[in-house]
Amino acid sequence: MTASPELGTSRTASPELLRSVFRRHAAGVAVITAAGDRPVGFTATSLNSVAAEPPLISFGVGTSSSSWPVVAEAEHIGVHILGEHQQDLAATFARSGADRFGPSTHWRSGPEGVPVLDGVPAWLVCRVVARIPAGDHRIVVAEAVVGDPAGGGRPLLYHQGRFTALRD
Repeated sequence: MTASPELGTSRTASPELLRSVFRRHAAGVAVITAAGDRPVGFTATSLNSVAAEPPLISFGVGTSSSSWPVVAEAEHIGVHILGEHQQDLAATFARSGADRFGPSTHWRSGPEGVPVLDGVPAWLVCRVVARIPAGDHRIVVAEAVVGDPAGGGRPLLYHQGRFTALRD
């Protein structure tokens, strides 16, 4: 079998190849939060719906992340779907060393003590049911226990290394 001209030049798998391929994949943007001695949170584009019955979600988190030690022990986590108007919030939770729960972040202690962000289109509080090793990350699987899908607005997306919005 010969390569067709449309395929271009293939490259051997590497971290850079994976990053390059997934820059072309548009992903929804979420913020994951957890309560510890202090609240933690991070921006995630790896959020997935796993099952409806029971209602399960999953996301990946790097074990070198400053949030990982708290997420590794948390019984419950918060999942926040960000709106297109929340690019600054997404950037704050993505930036290493940022004061993620500082004065510019509006939040409250929600069910199970989980930090819940204000003004998001939708949020869930979930009970962690598994943490699965996956290279330098862990895949966290959690069951939704309570949430609110009633916020307004269109979703924030991540594509080609930047936050963006849907186009009509």
